[in-house]
Parts: sequence; C-alpha cells; structure tokens
Amino acid sequence: MRVVSVEGRLAMVVDGQVVDVERASGGRFDAAPQAVYARWEEFVAWAAEERGMRSGPALHEVTLAAPVPEPRQVFAIGLNYRDHVAEGGLEASDTTPMVFTKFPSSVAGPYDDVPLPPGSVDFEAELVVVIGKQAERVPADRAWEHVAGLTAGQDLSERELQTGPPHPPQFSLAKSFPKFAPIGPAVVTPDEFDDPSDLEIGCHLNGEQMQKARTSDMIFSVADIVAYLSSVVPLLPGDLIFTGTPSGVGFVRDPKRLITPGDVLLTHVEGIGTMRHHFHAGPVR
Repeated sequence: MRVVSVEGRLAMVVDGQVVDVERASGGRFDAAPQAVYARWEEFVAWAAEERGMRSGPALHEVTLAAPVPEPRQVFAIGLNYRDHVAEGGLEASDTTPMVFTKFPSSVAGPYDDVPLPPGSVDFEAELVVVIGKQAERVPADRAWEHVAGLTAGQDLSERELQTGPPHPPQFSLAKSFPKFAPIGPAVVTPDEFDDPSDLEIGCHLNGEQMQKARTSDMIFSVADIVAYLSSVVPLLPGDLIFTGTPSGVGFVRDPKRLITPGDVLLTHVEGIGTMRHHFHAGPVR
C-alpha cells in the first residue's frame, strides 16, 4: 500500500490513481493524514478487504504534501554508513547508534520550496521509518511489526551551527530550520518491497549525482534502530526516524558543495519515489 497526502487529505494510490480515504471509507477514517497512524492496523485491514474503491484523479495530477505532517517525535541517526563516517574523518560505534532529533516543526512536503538560512546548508538523503504501532522495549526480531512504512527524507543541515566553534555544537537546532525535514512522496508499506532492508538511495543537486548507496550498507539496520530507541523511549504511532545518510555530503567535499539560492535537489529511494526541492533565500513563502 502507498499512502499519500493530497492537499492535506489522506489518500491511497491504487493503480496510479488517488483514492480519498475519508470518502472511500464512508467517514470511518479521518481525512487528516496524521490521524491514521494511531489506527494503522485497523486501516491496513480495511484497505486489504475493500474492493472496488472509487478512484480519483491520476497521481501526477494532484499536489502532494508531507504524508506524515505532524509527528509527535522525530528521531535521527548519525554516522550510520561507514563511507560517510570515513569521509568526515570521524569514528562511529558498532554497538550504539548516535541519536539526535529534528523538531517536528521542520517537517515539509516532497515538493516544497525551502528557504535558506544564513550559513552553510548541506544535503543528506535518508530512508525514513514511520512508526505504526507503539513500541516499547521491542526486540530487533519484532521491530518490523511496529513499522507502518518507509518514506524518503532529507536531513537538511546548517553545518556552521551544527559543528560548533565559536559556539557549542547544536545538532538538533541546525537540522530543524523551517522545512529542513522534507519527507515523501509516499509512505510505502514494507510488503511492497522485495527486501525493505536493501533499497537504493541517493540525491542529485542541479542534475549532478551527489549521493548513491544502498540501505543494506547501514551500520545499524531499521530493526536495530527501532529496538535501541524503544529501549529508552516509547515510539509512538506516526513518529519518524531518519536512519542516516551515506557518503557524498557537500560540506566535506573539496571544494565544498553547499546548497545555494536557485538550486534544485532531487532525492530518491527505490520503490518509494523522488522528491524535488527548490531553494530560495529569505523567509518561508
């Protein structure tokens, strides 16, 4: 199943066409996209049993928004690909993931324009996990039972605020400017993939490929991450987990390759789709 938000309304994509969930369910499920994750198992069962749903416009004819617009918690994993660790001259743990947050107000849609704050803004293509069932102290071998689906994300980062001197490093703030957590274009359930743990991921800046990897290269898998996070805090339905970025980020290139006004960033994850973001200077429009 592929779940999208069409102009703020929950929808499914069926054979390339959009099905409005509230209308198709006769009001059983709310139009607000965020609400469905609290009833995810019920929703999946309904969608599997429903036949002959009246479809709407073609997917390419509608405007998509963030499929998970108001998560209560947004987690992110740092240094989760060995080649990314190496390109930064850093060290990563093989036993404990590095965890930080992106504040929920930074969530944006798959095709939004993104305002650039002062500083050095970088790109980080990431696979994003959407929680569909509350997880507390979940073992890794049960972790996928708590995953509603996967989506694409960008962990946009202002590196000067993130890295420190002359001020303390501010990871979460540097990654939480307005629209610095775009996700989409769809949430895709794990059963749609041949192997949800092995997907191609990457991004292009102004047509030039910057990142390309497979999620099977992650140090900590989706199951590892869900198990670790849920051992400390409850993971709630509709929460997001950014799982880390591979090598190729702009800040460590020589010369640096940072995002500037007018740039266009394409971010893709195999089986999920491609996001497109245009960047501009100044306040949010």
